[in-house]
Amino acid sequence: MSTDDFLARFGAEGQRQPDPVAAAQQAMRNPLPARFYKEAGVLERDGLFHVALDGRTARTPARKPLAIGSRRVADALAAEWDAQVERIDPARMPITRLVNSALDGVADQQEAVRAEIVRYAGSDALCYRAGEPEALVARQNDVWQPILNGVEARIGARFVLAEGVVFAQQSDDLLAAVARRVEAIPAPLALAGAHNVMTLTGSTIIMLALTDRAIDAETAWQAAHLDEDYQIEVWGQDEEAAERRAIRRREFDAAVLLLMNG
Repeated sequence: MSTDDFLARFGAEGQRQPDPVAAAQQAMRNPLPARFYKEAGVLERDGLFHVALDGRTARTPARKPLAIGSRRVADALAAEWDAQVERIDPARMPITRLVNSALDGVADQQEAVRAEIVRYAGSDALCYRAGEPEALVARQNDVWQPILNGVEARIGARFVLAEGVVFAQQSDDLLAAVARRVEAIPAPLALAGAHNVMTLTGSTIIMLALTDRAIDAETAWQAAHLDEDYQIEVWGQDEEAAERRAIRRREFDAAVLLLMNG
């Protein structure tokens, strides 16, 4: 579940919300708002960086100031707002949507978000290996195993691996070690980014390796899509799948920005 999905389901107060798919479909039927400002920029005020539209601080959907502690993230936010032309299209503003989620939801639901990340570690994609073909088995070992080994060394615990679809039960000690590391991720921006990186890669392990700067964003992305890329090599890729992947990559890049600068 992505952070956006988490907030759509449970809302800012933790109450279950209407079906997010239905809400998204309704949103698509609504006309996009017209651009109402001439310029977007960043103002430093009270120790925070405010995204300013014509000199006035922008607001989140919950009417909180769009103001954060990271200049780099604030500059990226302002660039998204400045890139809007006649209409403001949230679909083309992944950083804004994620920061809104961080400020309006994650800030007040930190423990629930951290718990979700730890639960993901209990069925992490990197723990499930192919038995065949040999080329895929070798690729998983070459790419995934160094990432896994590094995370295990840093948290002081070992993951259980499985072949195929057999469930690998992770120990309480392992999950506790993951929880201690996740607890150190700053909220709300970096935590929101961590949650979305985990969701988009299917892996808490990859997210932790990225958080620790043991791998870079491109390595993380390639590791997360290792199986998919192998299938593309064998069967090819259609246009719709490529477009969906491009959208996921933009969401991933936004999440990485928050994770590494939040």
